[in-house]
Amino acid sequence: MPRKQERLVDQPGTTTATAQRGGREQVLISAFVELADTLVDDYDIIELLDRLAGHCVELLAADAAGIMIADAQHRLRVVASTNEQSDWMELLQLQADEGPCMDCYRSGAPVSVADLSAAATRWPRFVSALADRGTYGSVHALPLRLRGEAIGTLNLFHSQPGPLPAADLALGQAMADVATIGILSERAISHAEVVNEQLQTALTNRVVIEQAKGVLAERGRLSMDAAFDHLRRYARNHNLRLSELAADVVAPGVVTADVLAAPVTQPRRRP
Repeated sequence: MPRKQERLVDQPGTTTATAQRGGREQVLISAFVELADTLVDDYDIIELLDRLAGHCVELLAADAAGIMIADAQHRLRVVASTNEQSDWMELLQLQADEGPCMDCYRSGAPVSVADLSAAATRWPRFVSALADRGTYGSVHALPLRLRGEAIGTLNLFHSQPGPLPAADLALGQAMADVATIGILSERAISHAEVVNEQLQTALTNRVVIEQAKGVLAERGRLSMDAAFDHLRRYARNHNLRLSELAADVVAPGVVTADVLAAPVTQPRRRP
């Protein structure tokens, strides 16, 4: 069964594949520009998540999409859905007890079910509820992640069985990450003191880093740029936060000599 983005019409002077890529790229750009504009403005989180769910349907050829987040008791609740029928909401509430969504939330990892008819043993009530409605053949759940833990899920429903391509899974996860950013940003914006504290912390850290650069430049007879390069590379090679290393450099101790003496090599990537 063709996916929705595969039904784009040919454009003059292009192949079908080129038209498909160009059309999807344009939709993707428009979606992220809209979401970015929304995030820097005064926004309603439910409206943002509703728009994001709609973009997921368009970009990922899904027939429906829903977003659920966990409450204080770690129970998943529906916050956005592209299907407004009451039975759809009830189905998602049922999924909070069992199904791909709950497994995704518990594990913090994506859960893809290419053929729901083969998952009846694993999730009997969930599969039965879908079968009664006779509308969906596959479900893909992606976590809303915060520092390795899930705070909710983005769920994609397709009418036909079939796997979701790796590129679509990656894009779906990116959309789930945008949802996470939106939720956390809205919570922070609603508490001005939290935002002010975050901004002040960033400014304070920058001052400490500048002080550390000065210390290294003086003791190593380096330019400020070279001092910062030593500081940054040492932090990366040792998996340290730049601000924390800077504080150690400014404080009396041997770390300054270590930073200057360490060979400047390619930084090791953080796991």
